[in-house]
Amino acid sequence: MNTRLLTKNFFSLAALSVLLAMLQGCASGPTANPVDPLEPLNRTVFQFNDGLDKALFKPVATAYKNVTPIPIRNGVGNFFGNLLDVRTFINNVLQLKAQDAVETAMRLGVNTVFGLGGLLDVASEMQLERHPQDFGQTLGRWGVGAGPYLVLPVLGSSSVRDAVGTVVEGSTDIVTNLPDVSTRNSLTVLRVVDLRAGLLQASELLDLASLDRYAFARDAYLQRKRTGIAGRRAAAAAEERFDLPEANSKQPPAPGNRAVPPNTPAAPVAPR
Repeated sequence: MNTRLLTKNFFSLAALSVLLAMLQGCASGPTANPVDPLEPLNRTVFQFNDGLDKALFKPVATAYKNVTPIPIRNGVGNFFGNLLDVRTFINNVLQLKAQDAVETAMRLGVNTVFGLGGLLDVASEMQLERHPQDFGQTLGRWGVGAGPYLVLPVLGSSSVRDAVGTVVEGSTDIVTNLPDVSTRNSLTVLRVVDLRAGLLQASELLDLASLDRYAFARDAYLQRKRTGIAGRRAAAAAEERFDLPEANSKQPPAPGNRAVPPNTPAAPVAPR
């Protein structure tokens, strides 16, 4: 079966979910959570995602982690992280973040040339920091509101704005647009398995930390978004004053230097 056709159908489904969410948002009752007016719909999708994960993604990711040596897993993660830096570079340019765009371009060049196509994260050793950005953040940069919390099929926690960004990025994704079918299929499967394997410990924490897994995942996502936005605003204000404090000076990235996926648990906070 043509993976490109499946990909297009999947992102069409995501777009339909966004439209459905926007329509149902108008019919939310007075007791609805202000940040999650679509909670009944979201919980249904969350349960579907959870069942699919337990039946397919988690067992495959566990087997992958158990049989694949750590150096190989690190290389796979570095490779896809290098591809992710292409998206980061584009969005930093669209947000007019010149310094972040230049540093990301340097990361790409160093890791692609000296890191064997990205298998080695040489740039992190050189303290070239990663500045992860997506198209949803770019929309937010130019004043587009996040909209209500939204759970997408398979992809998980999102918002109306981030879901639109996901659709745009899916249509321009390097892996899913490769012309060779076998290569495209193999890399797509490997990326999904590697990403899920990196979240095994986090999902176990989610199972232990909360009786209501949906609420925990939602609050963790919203907190991460609020923290990220607040940090970017503070950095932007400091840059405008031309007096960046020492606390904002660049630090060496953590080992692995992967972008945090949207469903990574964090301490929950009360929705505002």
